[in-house]
Amino acid sequence: MPNLADNFHSLHEQKDILILPNAWDASSAKVIEEAGAKAIATSSAGVAWALGFSDGDVLSLKLLADLTARITDAISIPLSVDFEGGYTKNSQKIGENLKPVIDAGAVGINIEDGEGTPDLLARKIEKARQAAESLGVNVFINARTDVYLAEIGAPESRVGETIERAARYREAGANGIFVPGLSEPADIQAMAPEVKMPLNVMAVPDLPDAKELRKLGVRRLSSGTAIPQLIWSRVAELAKGFLATGDSKPMFKDSMSYGKLQKLFNK
Repeated sequence: MPNLADNFHSLHEQKDILILPNAWDASSAKVIEEAGAKAIATSSAGVAWALGFSDGDVLSLKLLADLTARITDAISIPLSVDFEGGYTKNSQKIGENLKPVIDAGAVGINIEDGEGTPDLLARKIEKARQAAESLGVNVFINARTDVYLAEIGAPESRVGETIERAARYREAGANGIFVPGLSEPADIQAMAPEVKMPLNVMAVPDLPDAKELRKLGVRRLSSGTAIPQLIWSRVAELAKGFLATGDSKPMFKDSMSYGKLQKLFNK
């Protein structure tokens, strides 16, 4: 069997941009794989919502590891797990927290600065890298910075701030930089060559398409919470309609067949 971790690294070096639709459970991951994805990434929000929690480092590590194992058991392509802030403010605990996720089959993680400082995330990345190496897994560490998402500093300062954080995270052991909220072509073009590692952006309504993003220097594109938000909006719409009228017809329009879904999970 090919080394999934090395395969995941190599996907960031291909001619085409790596497009990652974000999954939230084993079934969504399997459907995404069947659609042609070369790798799967989880959405922390999608995962948390599906398990009955809010997003933001509140999910238990056991639930995350169990979910990771369920997904890796269902798919045959690399899985990257949204590890949020590492589920701790203590960088010394990162290795302990990460081990069950790697043991469950994850070959990549996202880990974010969020409300913490760049120095704290750098220390967390160092510990994550050490933990992965001790387990013999070449984990792709994607460092997420919320400079754009949280609108840190003046707009004109954000490119420079992101480049500075990327350098710090790269030195600590990160393999990629994830900048959700980044969408302006001029900012992307200015940033991409300076971060010195694959640049990952997240889908937003005004983001250029993959072909244009590749020209601007983006190497990885994530769907974020867009797919589960759309799915659950549709669930609410169908449920409300069915409760109001009892009409069965709308629930069968454009649905995936029972037989196809059964076949996907027939081991």
